[in-house]
Amino acid sequence: MIKRFQTWLQQRGGHKQLELMPDNIPQHVAIIMDGNGRWAKKRGLPRVAGHHSGMKAVKRVTIAANDMGVKVLTMYAFSTENWKRPKDEVDFLMKLPQEFLAIELEELIEKNVQVRMMGYRDRLPKHTILALEEAIEKTKHNTGLILNFALNYGSQREIVEGVRDIVRKVKTGEIEVGSIDESMIHDHLLSSSLPDPDLLIRTSGEMRLSNFMLWQIAYSELWFTNDYWPEFTERHLMEAVMEYQRRTRRYGGLQ
Repeated sequence: MIKRFQTWLQQRGGHKQLELMPDNIPQHVAIIMDGNGRWAKKRGLPRVAGHHSGMKAVKRVTIAANDMGVKVLTMYAFSTENWKRPKDEVDFLMKLPQEFLAIELEELIEKNVQVRMMGYRDRLPKHTILALEEAIEKTKHNTGLILNFALNYGSQREIVEGVRDIVRKVKTGEIEVGSIDESMIHDHLLSSSLPDPDLLIRTSGEMRLSNFMLWQIAYSELWFTNDYWPEFTERHLMEAVMEYQRRTRRYGGLQ
């Protein structure tokens, strides 16, 4: 699978020296998709045009990650703070999942991709929820790449609500205070069924986490690019994974 992906990339102009180690592919890649608006502004286009082009990047990166052997791809699609944006832009963003899945769902099913959502359904429009529910239902038995959309997601809220749930269980006697540890916190997060990200990618030159998976990325490798999300290609993903493979993950120890 990886060899086929590298051959395909080279045919599209990729450098022949780009080689991946098949035994060291990150299991979970998380991406902060940033820069859609600035990409559009740079071209004299409305911000929504950038979001629409960003949707195309989601498709090509999902297929590339699947072909590469990545098991989980989490895309930061909309944060709990993004509601502060102008209403017309928010309304457009809420229509993108419906449009993306209407166009791409059939191919995602063919590629054995499983769609999931990580976030809070309150405030999400009904048409957005219905589109995601349909995709989740139709792909729930797929065994390939998990495409996990972080939609109306905020890590601080996630942690707070997880702690509240633990406190409730302590009060009811379901758990004891002394049994609370890191694994229990993990089990009360929205991503509890997924491994923590091995690699976090952020586009557009910004170097911050923006309230994204703060607990889960404690030991993730970070990779940044100045390119805006609509410009992100299969080659970018391969470069990020190659950089990941050059690093030694010590988890606080010595190797």
